[in-house]
Amino acid sequence: MPGDRPFELNQEELEQRIEEMVTETITDLSSEFLLMPTGPGFVKYPDFQSAYEILKRRTGAFQDLSFETARAALLENSLVLGVLRSILGMTAPEWAELARVELNSDITQGAARGIDKDCRKPDYYLNLTRRQSALKTIERIDSLIRVAVHCIGEGAPSTQDGFLHRLAKFDTAYGKKSLAHAAIENVPYAVLLYERYLGRPFAAHRDAVSELVGEVMENAIEQRLREAGVSYRKTGRAERIPGFGQAPDFCIPDEINPAVIIEAKVTSDDGTARDKVARIKELETQRNKHVQEGRPWYEVVACIDGRGFRQRRADMRVLILRLHGKVFTASTLDRLIAHTRVRMFVSK
Repeated sequence: MPGDRPFELNQEELEQRIEEMVTETITDLSSEFLLMPTGPGFVKYPDFQSAYEILKRRTGAFQDLSFETARAALLENSLVLGVLRSILGMTAPEWAELARVELNSDITQGAARGIDKDCRKPDYYLNLTRRQSALKTIERIDSLIRVAVHCIGEGAPSTQDGFLHRLAKFDTAYGKKSLAHAAIENVPYAVLLYERYLGRPFAAHRDAVSELVGEVMENAIEQRLREAGVSYRKTGRAERIPGFGQAPDFCIPDEINPAVIIEAKVTSDDGTARDKVARIKELETQRNKHVQEGRPWYEVVACIDGRGFRQRRADMRVLILRLHGKVFTASTLDRLIAHTRVRMFVSK
Protein backbone atom coordinates (compact mmCIF):
# COMPACT_ATOMS: atom_id res chain seq x y z
CA MET A 1 0.00 0.00 0.00
CA PRO A 2 1.18 3.59 -0.63
CA GLY A 3 3.10 5.04 2.26
CA ASP A 4 4.38 1.75 3.66
CA ARG A 5 8.04 2.65 3.16
CA PRO A 6 9.99 5.74 4.33
CA PHE A 7 10.88 6.92 0.83
CA GLU A 8 7.15 7.23 0.05
CA LEU A 9 6.48 9.75 2.86
CA ASN A 10 7.05 13.46 3.19
CA GLN A 11 9.20 14.71 6.06
CA GLU A 12 6.26 15.47 8.36
CA GLU A 13 4.74 12.00 7.86
CA LEU A 14 8.18 10.47 8.26
CA GLU A 15 8.70 12.10 11.66
CA GLN A 16 5.24 11.01 12.83
CA ARG A 17 5.70 7.39 11.74
CA ILE A 18 9.45 7.03 12.25
CA GLU A 19 9.36 3.94 14.49
CA GLU A 20 7.08 2.15 12.05
CA MET A 21 9.40 3.07 9.17
CA VAL A 22 12.47 1.87 11.03
CA THR A 23 10.75 -1.47 11.61
CA GLU A 24 9.71 -1.74 7.95
CA THR A 25 13.25 -1.01 6.73
CA ILE A 26 14.86 -3.47 9.14
CA THR A 27 12.32 -6.13 8.13
CA ASP A 28 13.33 -5.64 4.49
CA LEU A 29 16.99 -6.39 5.20
CA SER A 30 18.15 -9.75 3.95
CA SER A 31 20.55 -12.24 5.54
CA GLU A 32 23.03 -12.21 2.69
CA PHE A 33 25.52 -14.33 4.69
CA LEU A 34 23.93 -17.52 3.29
CA LEU A 35 24.95 -16.50 -0.22
CA MET A 36 28.48 -15.54 -1.23
CA PRO A 37 29.74 -14.40 -4.63
CA THR A 38 32.13 -16.96 -6.05
CA GLY A 39 34.50 -14.54 -7.76
CA PRO A 40 36.67 -15.39 -10.79
CA GLY A 41 39.15 -17.49 -8.80
CA PHE A 42 36.66 -19.73 -7.03
CA VAL A 43 37.65 -23.42 -7.10
CA LYS A 44 34.69 -25.74 -7.58
CA TYR A 45 34.62 -29.05 -5.78
CA PRO A 46 34.95 -31.26 -8.92
CA ASP A 47 38.16 -29.42 -9.83
CA PHE A 48 39.52 -29.76 -6.30
CA GLN A 49 38.53 -33.44 -6.23
CA SER A 50 40.32 -34.03 -9.55
CA ALA A 51 43.54 -32.56 -8.15
CA TYR A 52 43.11 -34.60 -4.97
CA GLU A 53 42.77 -37.83 -6.98
CA ILE A 54 45.91 -37.00 -8.96
CA LEU A 55 47.91 -36.54 -5.76
CA LYS A 56 46.39 -39.70 -4.31
CA ARG A 57 47.32 -41.70 -7.42
CA ARG A 58 50.84 -40.28 -7.72
CA THR A 59 51.57 -41.05 -4.07
CA GLY A 60 50.01 -44.52 -3.97
CA ALA A 61 47.12 -43.40 -1.78
CA PHE A 62 49.56 -41.25 0.24
CA GLN A 63 51.76 -44.22 1.14
CA ASP A 64 54.61 -42.69 -0.87
CA LEU A 65 54.22 -38.98 -0.23
CA SER A 66 57.58 -37.48 -1.13
CA PHE A 67 58.90 -34.36 -2.80
CA GLU A 68 59.26 -36.27 -6.08
CA THR A 69 55.77 -37.77 -6.11
CA ALA A 70 54.11 -34.55 -4.97
CA ARG A 71 55.99 -32.54 -7.59
CA ALA A 72 54.97 -35.03 -10.29
CA ALA A 73 51.35 -34.54 -9.27
CA LEU A 74 51.80 -30.76 -9.37
CA LEU A 75 53.18 -30.97 -12.90
CA GLU A 76 50.00 -32.80 -13.86
CA ASN A 77 47.68 -30.32 -12.12
CA SER A 78 48.84 -27.17 -10.30
CA LEU A 79 45.80 -27.22 -8.01
CA VAL A 80 47.55 -30.08 -6.20
CA LEU A 81 49.31 -27.30 -4.29
CA GLY A 82 45.92 -26.28 -2.86
CA VAL A 83 45.26 -29.88 -1.85
CA LEU A 84 48.59 -30.02 -0.04
CA ARG A 85 47.81 -26.76 1.74
CA SER A 86 44.43 -28.13 2.81
CA ILE A 87 46.07 -31.24 4.24
CA LEU A 88 48.42 -28.99 6.20
CA GLY A 89 45.49 -26.87 7.35
CA MET A 90 47.36 -23.61 6.83
CA THR A 91 46.85 -20.34 5.01
CA ALA A 92 49.28 -19.49 2.22
CA PRO A 93 51.14 -16.91 4.38
CA GLU A 94 51.46 -19.42 7.23
CA TRP A 95 52.84 -21.99 4.82
CA ALA A 96 55.38 -19.43 3.58
CA GLU A 97 56.47 -18.71 7.16
CA LEU A 98 56.91 -22.45 7.76
CA ALA A 99 59.14 -22.73 4.68
CA ARG A 100 61.14 -19.70 5.83
CA VAL A 101 61.72 -21.11 9.31
CA GLU A 102 62.33 -24.75 8.37
CA LEU A 103 64.15 -24.37 5.04
CA ASN A 104 65.40 -20.77 5.14
CA SER A 105 63.33 -20.04 2.03
CA ASP A 106 63.07 -16.42 0.88
CA ILE A 107 59.37 -16.79 -0.02
CA THR A 108 57.34 -13.86 1.27
CA GLN A 109 53.73 -13.93 2.43
CA GLY A 110 52.71 -11.86 -0.60
CA ALA A 111 54.49 -14.23 -2.96
CA ALA A 112 52.78 -17.19 -1.29
CA ARG A 113 49.35 -15.60 -1.79
CA GLY A 114 50.15 -15.00 -5.45
CA ILE A 115 51.38 -18.55 -6.00
CA ASP A 116 48.32 -19.97 -4.21
CA LYS A 117 46.07 -17.96 -6.56
CA ASP A 118 48.01 -18.75 -9.74
CA CYS A 119 48.07 -22.47 -9.00
CA ARG A 120 44.32 -22.60 -9.42
CA LYS A 121 45.11 -22.78 -13.15
CA PRO A 122 45.84 -26.49 -13.82
CA ASP A 123 48.84 -25.93 -16.11
CA TYR A 124 50.47 -23.07 -14.19
CA TYR A 125 53.36 -25.03 -12.64
CA LEU A 126 54.06 -27.00 -15.81
CA ASN A 127 54.30 -23.75 -17.80
CA LEU A 128 56.65 -22.28 -15.20
CA THR A 129 59.12 -25.13 -15.70
CA ARG A 130 59.35 -24.20 -19.37
CA ARG A 131 60.45 -20.61 -18.65
CA GLN A 132 64.00 -19.70 -17.67
CA SER A 133 62.73 -16.47 -16.10
CA ALA A 134 60.60 -18.38 -13.62
CA LEU A 135 63.40 -20.13 -11.72
CA LYS A 136 62.85 -18.08 -8.55
CA THR A 137 59.12 -18.86 -8.46
CA ILE A 138 59.80 -22.56 -9.09
CA GLU A 139 62.33 -22.57 -6.26
CA ARG A 140 59.77 -21.04 -3.91
CA ILE A 141 57.04 -23.51 -4.88
CA ASP A 142 59.47 -26.40 -4.42
CA SER A 143 60.27 -25.14 -0.92
CA LEU A 144 56.55 -25.20 -0.12
CA ILE A 145 56.29 -28.77 -1.37
CA ARG A 146 59.35 -29.89 0.59
CA VAL A 147 58.23 -28.41 3.89
CA ALA A 148 54.69 -29.73 3.44
CA VAL A 149 55.90 -33.27 2.73
CA HIS A 150 58.22 -33.10 5.73
CA CYS A 151 55.62 -31.79 8.19
CA ILE A 152 52.90 -34.15 7.02
CA GLY A 153 55.30 -37.07 7.33
CA GLU A 154 56.40 -36.05 10.82
CA GLY A 155 52.93 -35.58 12.20
CA ALA A 156 52.05 -33.53 15.27
CA PRO A 157 54.50 -33.39 18.20
CA SER A 158 53.28 -33.88 21.75
CA THR A 159 52.15 -30.72 23.54
CA GLN A 160 51.53 -29.58 27.09
CA ASP A 161 48.03 -29.62 28.55
CA GLY A 162 46.19 -26.36 28.05
CA PHE A 163 47.64 -25.63 24.67
CA LEU A 164 46.31 -26.85 22.43
CA HIS A 165 29.53 -24.35 7.42
CA ARG A 166 27.09 -23.54 5.28
CA LEU A 167 24.76 -25.84 3.30
CA ALA A 168 26.76 -26.41 0.12
CA LYS A 169 28.63 -29.29 1.72
CA PHE A 170 28.57 -32.98 0.95
CA ASP A 171 26.64 -33.77 4.15
CA THR A 172 23.89 -31.14 3.74
CA ALA A 173 23.65 -30.40 0.02
CA TYR A 174 20.70 -32.77 -0.48
CA GLY A 175 19.07 -32.56 2.94
CA LYS A 176 18.51 -35.67 5.05
CA LYS A 177 19.71 -37.99 2.26
CA SER A 178 23.14 -36.35 2.34
CA LEU A 179 23.27 -36.51 6.11
CA ALA A 180 22.33 -40.19 6.13
CA HIS A 181 24.97 -40.94 3.49
CA ALA A 182 27.65 -39.23 5.57
CA ALA A 183 26.64 -41.13 8.67
CA ILE A 184 26.36 -44.66 7.23
CA GLU A 185 29.00 -44.74 4.50
CA ASN A 186 32.70 -45.32 5.05
CA VAL A 187 33.31 -41.75 6.18
CA PRO A 188 34.88 -40.67 9.52
CA TYR A 189 31.96 -38.32 10.00
CA ALA A 190 32.49 -37.62 13.70
CA VAL A 191 36.06 -36.53 12.94
CA LEU A 192 34.85 -34.25 10.16
CA LEU A 193 32.21 -32.70 12.41
CA TYR A 194 34.73 -32.15 15.18
CA GLU A 195 37.13 -30.35 12.85
CA ARG A 196 34.26 -28.27 11.54
CA TYR A 197 33.17 -27.51 15.10
CA LEU A 198 36.62 -26.12 15.85
CA GLY A 199 36.92 -24.28 12.58
CA ARG A 200 35.13 -21.70 10.43
CA PRO A 201 33.46 -23.15 7.29
CA PHE A 202 34.23 -21.19 4.11
CA ALA A 203 36.35 -18.74 6.13
CA ALA A 204 39.14 -18.41 3.57
CA HIS A 205 36.69 -17.90 0.73
CA ARG A 206 34.62 -15.39 2.73
CA ASP A 207 37.76 -13.36 3.37
CA ALA A 208 38.79 -13.57 -0.28
CA VAL A 209 35.47 -12.25 -1.59
CA SER A 210 34.63 -9.79 1.18
CA GLU A 211 34.91 -6.85 -1.21
CA LEU A 212 32.68 -8.55 -3.78
CA VAL A 213 29.81 -8.73 -1.28
CA GLY A 214 29.45 -4.95 -1.37
CA GLU A 215 29.68 -4.96 -5.14
CA VAL A 216 26.54 -7.09 -5.35
CA MET A 217 24.48 -4.05 -4.31
CA GLU A 218 26.48 -1.68 -6.52
CA ASN A 219 25.99 -3.94 -9.53
CA ALA A 220 22.23 -4.12 -8.90
CA ILE A 221 22.03 -0.30 -8.76
CA GLU A 222 24.12 0.07 -11.90
CA GLN A 223 21.93 -2.39 -13.79
CA ARG A 224 18.80 -0.39 -12.98
CA LEU A 225 20.43 2.89 -13.98
CA ARG A 226 21.57 1.43 -17.30
CA GLU A 227 18.20 -0.10 -18.08
CA ALA A 228 16.52 3.26 -17.44
CA GLY A 229 19.06 5.15 -19.55
CA VAL A 230 20.15 7.28 -16.59
CA SER A 231 23.43 9.17 -16.88
CA TYR A 232 25.65 8.39 -13.89
CA ARG A 233 29.21 8.38 -12.67
CA LYS A 234 30.35 5.37 -10.64
CA THR A 235 33.43 6.11 -8.56
CA GLY A 236 36.32 3.72 -8.08
CA ARG A 237 37.49 2.31 -4.78
CA ALA A 238 39.23 5.01 -2.68
CA GLU A 239 38.85 7.48 -5.56
CA ARG A 240 39.21 11.16 -4.73
CA ILE A 241 36.72 13.61 -6.28
CA PRO A 242 37.35 17.38 -6.21
CA GLY A 243 34.90 19.09 -3.87
CA PHE A 244 34.07 15.86 -2.00
CA GLY A 245 35.96 15.03 1.15
CA GLN A 246 34.36 11.62 0.88
CA ALA A 247 33.36 10.30 -2.52
CA PRO A 248 29.96 8.56 -2.87
CA ASP A 249 29.56 5.36 -4.89
CA PHE A 250 27.37 7.01 -7.56
CA CYS A 251 26.86 10.58 -8.75
CA ILE A 252 23.83 11.31 -10.96
CA PRO A 253 24.21 12.61 -13.59
CA ASP A 254 27.87 13.40 -12.70
CA GLU A 255 30.11 14.67 -9.90
CA ILE A 256 30.35 18.22 -11.30
CA ASN A 257 26.66 19.03 -10.89
CA PRO A 258 25.04 16.14 -9.01
CA ALA A 259 21.30 15.93 -8.45
CA VAL A 260 21.57 12.63 -6.58
CA ILE A 261 24.40 10.80 -4.88
CA ILE A 262 24.04 7.16 -3.86
CA GLU A 263 25.99 5.22 -1.28
CA ALA A 264 25.71 1.40 -1.34
CA LYS A 265 26.57 -0.56 1.77
CA VAL A 266 26.18 -4.26 2.70
CA THR A 267 27.38 -5.80 5.95
CA SER A 268 26.67 -8.79 8.19
CA ASP A 269 28.44 -7.30 11.22
CA ASP A 270 26.82 -4.72 13.50
CA GLY A 271 30.12 -3.00 14.29
CA THR A 272 30.84 -2.57 10.60
CA ALA A 273 27.25 -1.40 10.10
CA ARG A 274 27.83 1.38 12.63
CA ASP A 275 30.86 2.59 10.67
CA LYS A 276 28.98 2.43 7.37
CA VAL A 277 26.03 4.39 8.76
CA ALA A 278 28.53 7.02 9.93
CA ARG A 279 29.92 7.20 6.40
CA ILE A 280 26.46 7.75 4.91
CA LYS A 281 25.66 10.42 7.49
CA GLU A 282 28.93 12.16 6.61
CA LEU A 283 27.76 12.40 3.01
CA GLU A 284 24.60 14.16 4.21
CA THR A 285 26.68 16.55 6.35
CA GLN A 286 28.91 17.15 3.34
CA ARG A 287 25.84 17.93 1.18
CA ASN A 288 24.62 20.53 3.69
CA LYS A 289 28.04 22.19 3.65
CA HIS A 290 27.94 22.33 -0.14
CA VAL A 291 24.55 24.07 0.01
CA GLN A 292 25.96 26.66 2.41
CA GLU A 293 28.75 27.28 -0.08
CA GLY A 294 26.19 28.12 -2.74
CA ARG A 295 26.19 24.82 -4.63
CA PRO A 296 22.90 23.29 -5.80
CA TRP A 297 21.11 21.02 -3.33
CA TYR A 298 21.37 17.32 -4.16
CA GLU A 299 19.64 14.25 -2.78
CA VAL A 300 21.59 11.74 -0.69
CA VAL A 301 20.34 8.18 -1.09
CA ALA A 302 21.41 5.09 0.87
CA CYS A 303 21.09 1.55 -0.50
CA ILE A 304 21.84 -0.87 2.31
CA ASP A 305 21.44 -4.54 3.11
CA GLY A 306 22.71 -7.28 5.40
CA ARG A 307 21.85 -8.46 8.88
CA GLY A 308 24.42 -6.12 10.46
CA PHE A 309 22.08 -3.17 10.03
CA ARG A 310 19.34 -4.98 11.96
CA GLN A 311 21.25 -4.44 15.18
CA ARG A 312 21.50 -0.67 14.66
CA ARG A 313 17.90 0.48 15.20
CA ALA A 314 18.89 3.85 16.67
CA ASP A 315 21.29 4.48 13.78
CA MET A 316 18.58 3.46 11.30
CA ARG A 317 16.18 5.98 12.83
CA VAL A 318 18.70 8.82 12.45
CA LEU A 319 19.63 7.70 8.94
CA ILE A 320 16.03 7.65 7.69
CA LEU A 321 15.29 11.08 9.13
CA ARG A 322 18.48 12.73 7.87
CA LEU A 323 18.05 11.30 4.36
CA HIS A 324 14.35 12.25 4.25
CA GLY A 325 13.38 8.60 3.97
CA LYS A 326 15.62 7.84 0.99
CA VAL A 327 16.85 4.52 2.36
CA PHE A 328 16.45 1.44 0.16
CA THR A 329 17.24 -2.25 0.67
CA ALA A 330 17.75 -5.05 -1.84
CA SER A 331 14.04 -5.89 -1.63
CA THR A 332 12.95 -2.28 -2.36
CA LEU A 333 15.65 -1.41 -4.88
CA ASP A 334 13.11 -1.72 -7.70
CA ARG A 335 11.54 1.50 -6.37
CA LEU A 336 14.79 3.47 -6.24
CA ILE A 337 14.30 5.41 -9.47
CA ALA A 338 10.61 6.22 -9.03
CA HIS A 339 11.02 7.58 -5.49
CA THR A 340 14.15 9.69 -5.90
CA ARG A 341 15.27 12.50 -8.17
CA VAL A 342 16.90 9.85 -10.34
CA ARG A 343 13.57 9.71 -12.19
CA MET A 344 14.39 13.13 -13.72
CA PHE A 345 17.15 11.48 -15.77
CA VAL A 346 15.27 8.47 -17.16
CA SER A 347 15.61 8.31 -20.94
CA LYS A 348 14.31 4.82 -21.72
